[in-house]
Amino acid sequence: MTLLAGLLSASSNNNSLNNVEPGLLGFLVVAFIGIALVFLLRSMNKQFRKLPPPPEEADVDGAGEDDDAKANAQDAKRG
Repeated sequence: MTLLAGLLSASSNNNSLNNVEPGLLGFLVVAFIGIALVFLLRSMNKQFRKLPPPPEEADVDGAGEDDDAKANAQDAKRG
């Protein structure tokens, strides 16, 4: 790793030691993170497709209320 950094710095024509640039190593790190992100997003999408669809809101919130309303309507018709 230090050998690669030494070769890259020796081949540059900059004489200033204060001039710091990301260079090849910075590009490779960012490229690796981007590729890893693509694979992680693909895997996440596969996992989301395996999930069952969410239940309807009316079934969850108003299930008991609908049954009570139907029973009251039937009682009103009878009496």
